[in-house]
Amino acid sequence: MTDPKTWLRKNPQVRTIRVAACDLNGQPRGKRVPSRFAHKVVEDGTRFPFSALNLDIWGEDIDDSPLVFESGDRDGVLKPTERGFVPMPWLEAPTALLPIWMFHEGGKPYEGDPRHALAQVVNRYKRHGLTPVVALEMEFFLIDDSAKKLQVPVSPRSGKRRKAAEVLSIRALDTFDIFFTDLYDACEDMDIPADTAISEAGLGQFEINMMHQDDALRAADDAWLFKMLLKGLARRHGFAASFMAKPYEDYAGSGMHMHFSVLDEDGNNIFDDGGPKGTDVLRHAIGGCVEAMHDSTLIFAPHLNSYERLIPENHAPCGISWAYENRTAAIRVPSGSPAARRIEHRVAGGDVNPYLLMATILGAALNGIEDEIEPPEPITGNAYAQDLPMIPTDWVSAMNAFETSEIMPRILPQELIRNLLLTKRQEQLYMTELSPLEQVEIYLDTV
Repeated sequence: MTDPKTWLRKNPQVRTIRVAACDLNGQPRGKRVPSRFAHKVVEDGTRFPFSALNLDIWGEDIDDSPLVFESGDRDGVLKPTERGFVPMPWLEAPTALLPIWMFHEGGKPYEGDPRHALAQVVNRYKRHGLTPVVALEMEFFLIDDSAKKLQVPVSPRSGKRRKAAEVLSIRALDTFDIFFTDLYDACEDMDIPADTAISEAGLGQFEINMMHQDDALRAADDAWLFKMLLKGLARRHGFAASFMAKPYEDYAGSGMHMHFSVLDEDGNNIFDDGGPKGTDVLRHAIGGCVEAMHDSTLIFAPHLNSYERLIPENHAPCGISWAYENRTAAIRVPSGSPAARRIEHRVAGGDVNPYLLMATILGAALNGIEDEIEPPEPITGNAYAQDLPMIPTDWVSAMNAFETSEIMPRILPQELIRNLLLTKRQEQLYMTELSPLEQVEIYLDTV
């Protein structure tokens, strides 16, 4: 990381900065600061209420949260993360973002901060001499939301709309070539390791893969920053970009699949046995993920719209299963070089908080490794056609499973679990008052 003060000196064109932390819904919360006062934030941090990381999807306080009136709405102290300053290429004026995370007055991490939840899980791995290596597949939609009915944006090249899904279509990518060129340039500027782009099965749907890396916190930072970048840059190009799980009723939704392996202290992949099956440790990690999958569905599907995606035979696994090289299963072990043997967790929607996603999956896998949990037998064939135990497929059931779980407190801090449940129950109450169109409007730009 470049020293923040050095970065500012080298970038005198930056006149303002943003300081932002990630709330439970993955929304950036923070402040705008003139760059000439940025040294104060770098040296001393900044302050805002603990409750600011526990707001609902509208940005409102949680009515019965103990963080608000009951505690006097006390401040936390927010300090820069290891990332340092990153440019914000989607804004017109030269601007930089300083990611921050929350602590108590005496320096103790605030357990309601999702980035700290992931840090705790990574530290669990470190105590075993292990390092997770992770990568995310980021699916999203490009959308013209200028009218009530959502549709694919007009092609800047042809002036026409392609109202069809185009899986792995070069033409679809070329249609928005100027946008994707700007996007990759911006990822370079922000040091986000964006790799392959493909067109997907939905209208105007695409996927960009992030490179594998052995720093889970940085990988989650990359995903969080990429979401901000993509949505902001799309608006500069005259349309919307959204990670909403299911904007179109008749087409598949967006997922956020997570790939991971684990290295030992010598840099060896502990899932690699030299063959296609993988080690006992691989199997135990899968066992932990399978065991936690039902109870952690609220992390993988955190919004009302998330459950529109969880429909059998629609590229979104609902049955709890695992398999080798089978994309209908919830957990897939990809084929390929044994040295790259890994797990792909395929349940989460694109609308998730990447810090909570990584914390939950990696934490569940480590439970399995620590307890040597044996998974069920791997399935073969079409998972959608088999009689499998199911994850909750509605929001309230997912909240109930999360609330009563004996597994989740082993993975996530109790305070975060409480805060997330309060948030989701408030959202569920107010979402019932909205029309489907109003629900789409709020999710389109937020998640």
